[in-house]
Amino acid sequence: MNNEAKIAYFSMEIGLSNDIPTYSGGLGVLAGDTIKSGADLKVPLVAVTLLSKKGYFRQDIDSDGRQIEYAVDWDPSKFMVCLPKKVVIQIEGRNVYIQAWCYKVKSVTGGKVDVFYLDTDVEENVTEDREITAVLYGGDMHYRLKQEIVLGIGGVRILHTLGLHIKKYHMNEGHASLLTLELLLMHKRDVESVWDERWIWDIEKVKGLCVFTTHTPIEAGHDRFSYDLVKKVLGEFVPLELLKRLGGEHYLNMTHLALNLSKYVNGVAKKHGEVSKSLFPGYEINAITNGVHSFTWVCESFKQLYDKYIPGWANEPELFVRSENIPDEELWEAHLCAKCDLVDYVKKTAGVEISPDVLTIGFARRFTSYKRADLIFSNLERFLKISKKGTFQIIYAGKAHPKDTPGKEIVKRIIDLTKKINDKIKIIFLKNYNMEMALRLVSGVDVWLNTPLRPREASGTSGMKAAHNGIINFSVLDGWWIEGHMEGITGWSIGPKPLESSLISVNDITDAEDLYDKLENIIIPMYYKDRSQWIKIMKNSIGKIAYYFNTHSMMRRYVTEAYIR
Repeated sequence: MNNEAKIAYFSMEIGLSNDIPTYSGGLGVLAGDTIKSGADLKVPLVAVTLLSKKGYFRQDIDSDGRQIEYAVDWDPSKFMVCLPKKVVIQIEGRNVYIQAWCYKVKSVTGGKVDVFYLDTDVEENVTEDREITAVLYGGDMHYRLKQEIVLGIGGVRILHTLGLHIKKYHMNEGHASLLTLELLLMHKRDVESVWDERWIWDIEKVKGLCVFTTHTPIEAGHDRFSYDLVKKVLGEFVPLELLKRLGGEHYLNMTHLALNLSKYVNGVAKKHGEVSKSLFPGYEINAITNGVHSFTWVCESFKQLYDKYIPGWANEPELFVRSENIPDEELWEAHLCAKCDLVDYVKKTAGVEISPDVLTIGFARRFTSYKRADLIFSNLERFLKISKKGTFQIIYAGKAHPKDTPGKEIVKRIIDLTKKINDKIKIIFLKNYNMEMALRLVSGVDVWLNTPLRPREASGTSGMKAAHNGIINFSVLDGWWIEGHMEGITGWSIGPKPLESSLISVNDITDAEDLYDKLENIIIPMYYKDRSQWIKIMKNSIGKIAYYFNTHSMMRRYVTEAYIR
């Protein structure tokens, strides 16, 4: 390993490809896109994550519309190299050995990023400990804490053992924040007799090494552990009094730990920065809006189109401002190519025939209550009446966390509806949502729908992927869409303006009515009767959204605002 100073990017999940199922959704795919842009831009980056040998889960749907979860079997040796060096950490008083697998993300620019996947499935460990890195977000809080000890403390030790010189430690969400405790130990002053404990623990030194990105705008979404559990699993890694001062008096809050030991902290959209300040008053919280890796999230027909009319787009996505150079008929032809690919995919995987001539709406993301996947069905009579103005079809995909019962109920409700009203409006649910399916959806539908409860969507990135393929966003004004939205120019909003910076009461009826009005009176008529205006908004999606909302733009901001400070 060379001794160039590196940025170490820690993330519980990383989504680089379908073949490496170590991601559950947006957070992991964002991490993967960040790493790819790091390689493209030759940022001196390394990444640390968990191997998740049984993945997140493979989703199936039974005959009653209920989600069933299966372990994913995959072989890391087909994609990465197991490194010979191991480190040891203490969990519940036992030595737990960790090995690392190295996957190299290589760019056509010549840049590369090493991703280290931590694995406790080694012969030195007892059976229980071999399972720590088995299932992403699996088990109970006890299991989660052990995973976070491996990620944070084990991750720092692996990097140190490999001889890497780390300039900054970037925690992508609070899961990795125990790394700060390992850094406190590494930089502890060797003083025999001191009157003030602050002289021993060099908190300012550790803060100068750490960057923290928070992704969760809801208090309940932040990991927290009882101190009884912490003492049982981690022991007194640092004095309990110090840990309480840094992580919270009554329980260990991983976000508070990261906030108190990071010099630079950011949310993932401007609105999310505001929400985070209100959630954690007294902290300086910046905002760097998420992006997507342009080359990964552009479908084949659009890659060819961009190569022809916007050469250099893949590594300079800011060139998308030249989208006006693309002739209307060629843009539409590329879109139809992607749409026909999706139509074929739906027939092959779901056994349902849909028409490429029909307005197609896409909704695909994690199924959890606040994302309101079923908002469009709030008033079923009104919903069915709209279809008389012009037919449309909806394609759904997404997984509910195995323990999220309300999320699973939404999956079931939508699948029940597919049977109930299929003779009037086709609703298709594609099971086992993954990265390959996501690319087909964000490039093959006509409208990308997003209906979260404000302001619970920290950022969201699927709409950015859609815009990269000229797909038009139709979304509640939350997360990144507040910044990307220009009404009737880059897409359409749902519901009122986003004036709040804390959680608001549920406004399903208001939002649903606005959704119905715009679908009936603007979107359907324009799609069927004003193709030139539709194509104009498609071009605006590319030239006014994709040019900026990408991980190249995002990474340049991290480098200048967080890494070189």
